[in-house]
Amino acid sequence: MKKMRMSRLLKGTFVVLLTAMLVGFVSSCSKDDDDNVPGVGAGKSHKVVFKAIASAGSNIDVAAYGIDGSATTATSLSGTTWSSPEITTQPGAYTANVAVNAIGANASSTLKVQIWVDGELKKEGTSSGQILAASAGYGF
Repeated sequence: MKKMRMSRLLKGTFVVLLTAMLVGFVSSCSKDDDDNVPGVGAGKSHKVVFKAIASAGSNIDVAAYGIDGSATTATSLSGTTWSSPEITTQPGAYTANVAVNAIGANASSTLKVQIWVDGELKKEGTSSGQILAASAGYGF
């Protein structure tokens, strides 16, 4: 019963994170004045990798990641680390987003998500507790 309740809570948290990730993308695309900001969608492609690292005894369950509005979901994950395949963005891409859920070993468990762009760490998000949900977004 407890495991089923945690699973439902984890799935609900994941849906909230995924929705926030997509809302963030839509709002970043709706700013017409961004066209003149150097570096924002500057017409250059990038190599992006998304990563997650959980504390010992934790278990990463699901991850959603993507560039602009194109999201990929990885389910039935396990272990304390996860990494996406390297993604080459289209020239002019605006945002990279990741959301990951995990079950912690105890109340002091942690989860860290990272966005790596062209081999450089650009953004991190963290979570702590037994139900772990971390997200991060990066604008090119």
